[in-house]
Amino acid sequence: GSPADPASQVIRRVKPSEDLSQYIDPVRSSRGRGGMATKSRVSSRAAAEGIEVIIANGRRDGILTDLVLTGEEVPCTRFEPAPRAASGVKKWIASSEGFAKGILHIDQGAAAAVRASKAASILAVGVTAVEGDFERDDLVRILSPDGAQLAVGRISCDSATARRNIGRKGLKPLVHCDYLYLE
Repeated sequence: GSPADPASQVIRRVKPSEDLSQYIDPVRSSRGRGGMATKSRVSSRAAAEGIEVIIANGRRDGILTDLVLTGEEVPCTRFEPAPRAASGVKKWIASSEGFAKGILHIDQGAAAAVRASKAASILAVGVTAVEGDFERDDLVRILSPDGAQLAVGRISCDSATARRNIGRKGLKPLVHCDYLYLE
């Protein structure tokens, strides 16, 4: 691994939601698929779901047995699992982000509500734009006003209905909190 690769030099324990960007060389990580930035993002997401993840040098002979038998003596990065695992539905949503069919852009108030509460739903009143063509129960990405991805969720209506309801109050959630995975 590269000097910027956190698994190449030392044993490192990563707590859920810890930012590893200081250890990742964005130039080397951006080449191709599966760079360190991707490994870190996917590993952090899995750890947030309650799954321990280890990144280690797969080119080293006996790495798996050394990790199992000696653990702490092998240079690696261990992503500690969150103390409370996500539900099965939220794990499925989190791991299926690549299949999202659309995007909901939300306003600042909705973004603040989503960031502040694990029980926040996406309501039509807070949606400012709808992108893509999707059906009820498809996955959609939820973006803040600045374009940052906040969440992925299963939508309760098709794209035409979502567009028609932008900004309307008093409707059922477009994405209920039980079907919303927060980034």
